[in-house]
Amino acid sequence: MTSQAQASGLLLLLLTLPATGSDPVLCFTQYEESSSKCKDLLGGGVSAEDCCLNAAYAFQEQGSGLCQACRSPLWSSWSVWAPCSVTCSEGSQLRYRRCIGWGGQCFEKVEPGTLEWQLQACEDLPCCPEMGGWSNWGPWGPCSVTCSKGTWTRQRACNNPIPKCGGHCPGEAHESEPCDTQQVCPIHGAWATWGPWDPCSGSCHGGPHVPMERRSRTCSAPEPSTKPPGKPCPGPAYEQRGCAGLPPCPVAGGWGPWSPASPCSVTCGLGQTLERRTCNNPLPQHGGPFCAGDSTRTHVCNVAEPCPVDGEWEPWGEWTTCSRRNMKFISCEEIPGQQTRSRDCKGRKFNGQRCVGKQQDIRHCYNVNRCRWKGSWSEWSTWGLCMPPCGPNPTRARQRLCTAPFPKFSPTVSTVEGQGEKNVTFWGKMWPQCEEMQGQKLVVEEKRPCLHVPACKDPENGKP
Repeated sequence: MTSQAQASGLLLLLLTLPATGSDPVLCFTQYEESSSKCKDLLGGGVSAEDCCLNAAYAFQEQGSGLCQACRSPLWSSWSVWAPCSVTCSEGSQLRYRRCIGWGGQCFEKVEPGTLEWQLQACEDLPCCPEMGGWSNWGPWGPCSVTCSKGTWTRQRACNNPIPKCGGHCPGEAHESEPCDTQQVCPIHGAWATWGPWDPCSGSCHGGPHVPMERRSRTCSAPEPSTKPPGKPCPGPAYEQRGCAGLPPCPVAGGWGPWSPASPCSVTCGLGQTLERRTCNNPLPQHGGPFCAGDSTRTHVCNVAEPCPVDGEWEPWGEWTTCSRRNMKFISCEEIPGQQTRSRDCKGRKFNGQRCVGKQQDIRHCYNVNRCRWKGSWSEWSTWGLCMPPCGPNPTRARQRLCTAPFPKFSPTVSTVEGQGEKNVTFWGKMWPQCEEMQGQKLVVEEKRPCLHVPACKDPENGKP
């Protein structure tokens, strides 16, 4: 089974989300990344804007199962692959990820709630089961008893033909029929198991009578026969005993008054206040029931201050062209140059932390862009993802590429005396030269259709 991810193997399924505006939502204090679920309900009847004063919070719109995180939108992790669409031979399976967040877009300008799908081929069993056939029945065995009635059995084998690939024969391999020895067996009596203890005659200690409990059994497992006579059951059919461990009569508990509300649990965004009460008016005694209901209750409180949002690095930009000052051409030569790339810190608000690390990256390089080098054909790649994952007639492909090794230039360079050596990276797309294969000079591709393809449906609402 292949699981190679390809950037070209992705399809975006856009979902229109209802406008939040000031419509009331359910506000939660946690967003669980692994399951994409909202956790720890804070309260309802608040706006999404108030809930998201704290970027670590999340919310659900009324009537929606989709949890929306308050943070800046990011792609979730890929889900596990769904089961293969068939249990034998080749099938297909899907997985997805979702743009999760609020108040912005994921990278590539994707709206929150958007699903992205991947489809790949799968095979649980290389072949499908084939049923077998039964042989003829064997002879009957001896009767299972020496007196009264019993059974005898005969057998057959699943080998005509033998099943293949996990198949089986329908029906049973053993067959039984009753047999009669024409001999009468005596039956000796045996006690059935004791019945349950009857309810105790009292529920509390200290009454006028000692509480007792009683149980019985019957001579019925089996009853003794009369012809020929069997032995009766030995011992008594009844027994009783005093009830042990009875408590004094119980006293039910009652709630005391609610305590004053605690201060708001946060210094920014939405939090909770807490009130408590104690089951001590009166205390439950002697097994009496505890107070019914909750010992605590909460209320949503709004500090009306936005919470800090830390900045996050966007992906690195492309490297600039590998070049060297005061030299017009360094391509295809063992002449080191330099190149840079940069990235932006996005999303920082309300005195959140700045992004940690460098905004600009510099490295030394050899420019091999468009250099013609002798190449060779690679082995076949693994099969790629099925494309398009949610479209008609998806196919998967594998390739052989004409590739050329990098030239044997020095892997390090000394730039300034006394500052040690720096690593040098090859940059650019070489032009490898290979003998033609199947009329192609650079890429030979083989395609195969994906079979038994499942439909792409949103796991939250089942809609395509």
